[in-house]
Amino acid sequence: MARALNAVSAHLRGLADALASVIFPAPCRICGETLDNSSRIPICRSCLASLAPISGPQCERCGCPIASPIPLETSHAPSCHICRRGLYDFDFARSYGVYSPAMARAIILLKHHAVLPLGDWFARRIEEAAKPHPEMYAVDVIVPVPMHRARLRERGYNQADLIARPLAKRLDLPLQSCLLVRTKPRPDKLRLTVRERWRTVRGAYAMQEGARVDKLRVLLVDDVLTTGATLDACSRALRKAGAAQVVALTVARAVARTHISLVSPSLMEPDE
Repeated sequence: MARALNAVSAHLRGLADALASVIFPAPCRICGETLDNSSRIPICRSCLASLAPISGPQCERCGCPIASPIPLETSHAPSCHICRRGLYDFDFARSYGVYSPAMARAIILLKHHAVLPLGDWFARRIEEAAKPHPEMYAVDVIVPVPMHRARLRERGYNQADLIARPLAKRLDLPLQSCLLVRTKPRPDKLRLTVRERWRTVRGAYAMQEGARVDKLRVLLVDDVLTTGATLDACSRALRKAGAAQVVALTVARAVARTHISLVSPSLMEPDE
């Protein structure tokens, strides 16, 4: 009986989506084709399906896709060149998908156009990315990467918070949106070199006055991991304040052009 009711319900939802697409035609905000459903997310099913999870071997620490094959005698993924040099302060990081052109446009819809339902959609995706790694759940608090107050006033919201908030509910973990603050604004320059990214975030984050993280395990949440400099700077501020462990989850991971040849230079440079 329940199965029959579910089938009827699915059929009715399909009819409603088809009717909505006829009465209220709207373009997919990624490909431009007319939407075939009445979802609150203005992205067609095909484009949503293209926002696929990272597959294949990844760096065991930061989650960077590893292009070279892993020898059969190796039981675990190797470390990337950055992690072999020990540059990152955070303990562990994972991202849901590659920062492809389609993923970039989806993130921009949340980041610059306030398509708020995408916050929950992204939260569910990064929860999927965390499932194979129990250490991502063994935390005490979730902290979104903060924006500088000037940027926050300009935009009106922090996209990392819009992702972290539903994730905290799904994982039944406390959210501390004001635990960290960004003390230095991002330069006005649109695109930054790798060196500039690291230099501009060095010392740019600090604990909110009166906040305490002594011996706490912290999960940082952000939209994109580009160079890892932002997560590293946030981790250093948390460690300095006494955090016992810092792990991170992001929706997307920017990768070298050798990994994804279709990514244009402009899309490889998210603004924060």
